[in-house]
This record gives sequence, C-alpha cells and structure tokens, in this order.
Amino acid sequence: MNPFFSGIFAQALKKKKNGDKGPTDFHSHYTMAKAFRELKLTALKLFRDIVLTILGIFSAAFGLESFLLPNKFIDGGATGISLLLSELTPLSLPVFLVLVNLPFILMGTRLIGVRFAIKTSLAILGLAIVVATVHFPEVTHDKLLVAAFGGFFLGAGIGLAVRSGCVIDGTEILALYLSRRFRTTMGDIITLVNLMIFSAAAYFLSIDSALYSMITYLAASRTVDFVIEGIEEYTGITIVSVHSEEIRKMIVEKLGRGITVYTGKRGFGKTGHTRDIEILFTAITRLEISKLNSEIQKIDPNAFVVMNSLKDIQGGLVKRRPHSK
Repeated sequence: MNPFFSGIFAQALKKKKNGDKGPTDFHSHYTMAKAFRELKLTALKLFRDIVLTILGIFSAAFGLESFLLPNKFIDGGATGISLLLSELTPLSLPVFLVLVNLPFILMGTRLIGVRFAIKTSLAILGLAIVVATVHFPEVTHDKLLVAAFGGFFLGAGIGLAVRSGCVIDGTEILALYLSRRFRTTMGDIITLVNLMIFSAAAYFLSIDSALYSMITYLAASRTVDFVIEGIEEYTGITIVSVHSEEIRKMIVEKLGRGITVYTGKRGFGKTGHTRDIEILFTAITRLEISKLNSEIQKIDPNAFVVMNSLKDIQGGLVKRRPHSK
C-alpha cells in the first residue's frame, strides 16, 4: 500500500477507536440543531398567530354586539356591507359575514396564497360563530360613544388579525386586486368603496346613522394603524454630508442608534460637482427627529437630509445604554 494512504488509514482508524467525531458527525448534529430551531420558531409563530387571531375575533365581536348592532351603526368595508345587509334583510349578521367575505377569500387565494386564504377563512368563520353564540352586553346608547368605541374595538380586532397574517375584513384584498388592474392606489379604492357604503347607509337608514358610521370608520381605521404599526412610529433618515464621520459618531454615541454607511458616487450639489462621499442611513423614532436635526446643524448646516416614514422595523437598533456617573 502507498505510505501516504496507509498513513491516512491509520489516523482514521485511531480516531474511530478513540471515539472522535468526524466532519460527517458534526454536519449531522448541526443539521439537526438547525432543524430543531426552525421547528421551534415555527411552533412559536403558530401559537402567537392563533392567540392574536382569537383576541382579534373577540375584540371585533365585542365592538359589533356591544356598540354597533344595538344602535344600527355600520362600519366601512366588508363588515359595513354585512351590517347594512343584516339591517335590511331578515338574515342575521353572522351569515352575511361569511357570504360577503367569501368572494374576497377566493380572490386572496390567487393574489396572496392558499395559506393566507385558509387562515382568513378560519378567522372569518370564527368571528361569525362568536357573534352568533357569544352575547356581549350593551355598554351605552350615547351615539358618539358608540361610534368611537365601537370603531375602536372593531379596529383593534381587525388589526390583531392582520398581525397574525390574516384578515377578518376582505376589503383590502379587493383594493389590492383593483389597484393592480387599474393602476391606482389601495387607499383610493378603499375610499371609493366606503363612500358607496355610507351613501347606501344614508339612503336606506338615515343621514345621522351614516354620519355616525363615518366616525366609526375613522376610529376603526386609526386603531388598525395603531395596532399594526405600534406606539413608536419609526422614521428612516438618509444623510449626505462631507462630515459623515462626525455625524456617524454623533448618532451612535448621543442617540444610541445603529447606522449603515453607503458609498455614493460623484454627483452635483450646491457647490457644483461633488466627489465620492459616504451616505448614512439610520432609523429613529419621531420623538428623536428634533434632536437629530439639531445635532446635524451643529456639525454640518449644509447636510442633505431625507426622511421617510417606516411602517415596521425589526432588529438593527443599538439600544440606549445608561451613562456611568
């Protein structure tokens, strides 16, 4: 046997006798650990989604039964259509919650995916069952309070469902479909749909009911934004300055925020053609914007700053550390 191969064979035999693990064993353990971690994260996400969906269903049902239904108020979207039809026909609200949202669920299967459609179907069916079987007490008959708090609890339910990856009001699916087809924004479509709903409410119910229902819709829409986006609304800041290094240190040390540095190619500014420059990007809360602008003005009054609202943000932030005395 060749001395080289006989040496390798001897080392392998020695490792096997000593119980040493080779690369294959290490790879298998790594694969198993990775698969276990993915399974754990998937299970936690599933549990979180189920809890959020259940909370969303009961919040929406509470808003409907304790505020809107007894006072014949409606909301926008598919829920508003269901409320209006339940007032004009002998069929109950749970039936219309399923029937009205059914076309939107089928549409969502094509636009978003089967998994989304299944989760949405279960959520809407759960809402219909809770409304039909669980009876919440009437809280108040004050019309302004009914409009405000009915919209709040209904919006909270819709927002919690969205955070869990489904919807209990299919209007946004329709808005997504029409915006792609007619090249318009989802906001325009939703506004047009709700305008038609409230016009029908004014004709079939009363103008007062339609006006109070608009307050309900506004309260619900703001609550949805609050639940989805959270308390802290983040702002993305892009900074172009010749003093980028000083600004970078200021953001990290004074604001305690993370930062990303890009390399920008030569362009044109107030002083004519510019050289290659570093471009800074960071994400801060809206409460920190004033302080950041003040600090940038101290370093470079001519800095070019662009701000963009961010819907959501995860990770990447340098947490604020307490300064030692």
